Amino acid sequence: MRLTGTKFQLKVWAYLRKIPRGSVKTYSQVAKAIGKPLAARAVANAIGKNPFAPKIPCHRVIRSDGTLGGYSGRGGIKTKRFLLKKEGIKL
Repeated sequence: MRLTGTKFQLKVWAYLRKIPRGSVKTYSQVAKAIGKPLAARAVANAIGKNPFAPKIPCHRVIRSDGTLGGYSGRGGIKTKRFLLKKEGIKL
């Protein structure tokens, strides 16, 4: 798997790989974790360009209000819901 993207995208995608199976983070939490606490929207945009969903587990990132947000992988939000349930996340 060869990733190409901006430095910011690569940083976001690298962090996504660290989110353990069966847990979720919010876009804001990801932004803070990569040292860009005000960049939640930019994080969401970078996640939306993830070329290797679900191998790079962007489905584990949700909105701060607990809703799912989007999913750019095959099958869209239905697939995101399925993957999270499969990992034991209660929706």
